[in-house]
Amino acid sequence: MIEKMAFIGAGSMAESILTGILNSGFLPKEKIYITNKSDKERLAFLENAYAIQNNNDKQATVEGADVVIVAVKPYDVEAAVSSISDCLTPNQLLISVVAGVSTDTISSFIGKDIPVVRAMPNTSSAAGQSATAVARGPHANEQHLETALALFNTIGTATEVSESDMHAVTAISGSGPAYVYYLVEAMEKAAVDAGLDQETAQDLITQTIVGAGEMLKTSGLEPSKLRENITSPGGTTQAGVEALSKHNFQEAVERCVESARNRSIELGQKM
Repeated sequence: MIEKMAFIGAGSMAESILTGILNSGFLPKEKIYITNKSDKERLAFLENAYAIQNNNDKQATVEGADVVIVAVKPYDVEAAVSSISDCLTPNQLLISVVAGVSTDTISSFIGKDIPVVRAMPNTSSAAGQSATAVARGPHANEQHLETALALFNTIGTATEVSESDMHAVTAISGSGPAYVYYLVEAMEKAAVDAGLDQETAQDLITQTIVGAGEMLKTSGLEPSKLRENITSPGGTTQAGVEALSKHNFQEAVERCVESARNRSIELGQKM
């Protein structure tokens, strides 16, 4: 039973997780506390928007919390974790959603044996549709893992992975929504250039993305088969797919994921 949850960091990822938790009813707002490095205006905004508890004192925020979620930028994580390390106890669970930073590194910043779980959700958590990967550190047991999985399952789906796979996860599901939005931007521009008005184009493309995702989730078919099913020989879909192939679409996506994964590795090495 979680009686208190503390967020260290108040950026977009923290807000997305927070929104999902509140929308799902996983925890009531009065049990959620949040703090950050120095942006008091941001904390005041979140307090007013979600009626959660805002406290500029990091140690007071963490004391008594069953779960502490660290949601800061990689270059801020050492200072953030070090600032609360004295208050952390083995009875607490620290969940890091910091890209590229290992549980061993987080533990070294804490300086004592505290259970640490690393998670990589995405911003779709705000809509209850996050794809979250979870990996436990050396001091986290099965119960800690179950707590993290239960939390992230309330904002989408959560899957345990080996920590060695987290860089790839970051590149795929962590950054993945941005790739989809980029695709939608390009489709919207093409639609408007072809004569559709912006609102109609946006409605059609949004539902197309939602529908394709649902087919991937429920049909039981491989994406290649789903593609083949709507690609008639000599038809419009084939013409479009051939244009994508001609412009190295698959290679561009592979390079995209590779670059994001490499950047995740670089961020971890800088710790």
